[in-house]
Amino acid sequence: MKIIVTGGLGLIGHNVSRKLVDLGHEVFIIDNSTNYGIVPVSEIKYLLQKRAAKIPGVFVYDVDVANVEAVERVISQIKPDAIIHLASFPRQKVVNADPVTASKVMSTGLLNILECCKKYDVPRILYTSSSMVYGDFDDFVTEDAICNPKGQYAIMKLAGEWLIKDYAKHGIGYTIVRPSAVYGPYDVEDRVISKFLITAMRGGTLKVNGVNETLDFTYVDDAANGIVDAIISNNTVDKTYNITKSHSVTLLQAAEYAVKLAGQGEIIIQDKDDDFPSRGALDITAARRDFGFDPQVDVEEGFKIYYDWLTNDEYWSNSLVDKRNKLHYNID
Repeated sequence: MKIIVTGGLGLIGHNVSRKLVDLGHEVFIIDNSTNYGIVPVSEIKYLLQKRAAKIPGVFVYDVDVANVEAVERVISQIKPDAIIHLASFPRQKVVNADPVTASKVMSTGLLNILECCKKYDVPRILYTSSSMVYGDFDDFVTEDAICNPKGQYAIMKLAGEWLIKDYAKHGIGYTIVRPSAVYGPYDVEDRVISKFLITAMRGGTLKVNGVNETLDFTYVDDAANGIVDAIISNNTVDKTYNITKSHSVTLLQAAEYAVKLAGQGEIIIQDKDDDFPSRGALDITAARRDFGFDPQVDVEEGFKIYYDWLTNDEYWSNSLVDKRNKLHYNID
């Protein structure tokens, strides 16, 4: 299959692209290498180079999905068999910082992709939504649960699902996936697990927002496997799936794992952040049944893999040493 992966240099995207290539598919990436105005330029530049190095030979179109002419030029040229749409603002904090630009990417960008799918007869699209669309939920929420999104990120993700379903009337077969709290090597620092591990490794203070708050942390390889298997399966057309580890872990437990691995760091517990919903584990029965989704990496194992990578990676090992020295000499 010829497959376009939008956001193909992102944390999930580059793993999806690599897995597709390994399976023999012809992969093309659309990615504008943004730092969302938040990630340090040196960090994102390094990560993008490392991610791209894992998928040699894959052509990357430096295109903003909100640019209709550029998107149409790429899709009309490739005429793909499927599009995996990962390009997005990645989480609520980033959307809150710049909701207007986020909307251009998450709404206008998606519409551009869908219009091109209609115009050039692209038969399949996979849309990466989020567990955030459910709002507050307890353990083992299923895909047919009523969605009550909380915050602009979740609202735009759910609106994207509705747009995808509306365009199905034009003969575009869709698959929607809802991951949760994806983490792993080559991620940016400003995310929950990254922040916990790196802060602990620097001997800093880990801030836990809500002693009883939980997340269904999902290792990046498991999420990427789920996306790849969902798009190549014939059993997933016009369906929606949770693709997570399906195991809730408290933020406090996650912080304790990080401190244990690093052998240092302190934990303080703060009030719950009301900008975020309370979430549990997601039910993945449908994904197991329809395309054999079988996440393998437990949280403690995933943390260890990520910790070892941070310890041995050139950029992060140097960053951790520099930061510790600044703290030691009190010149930060």
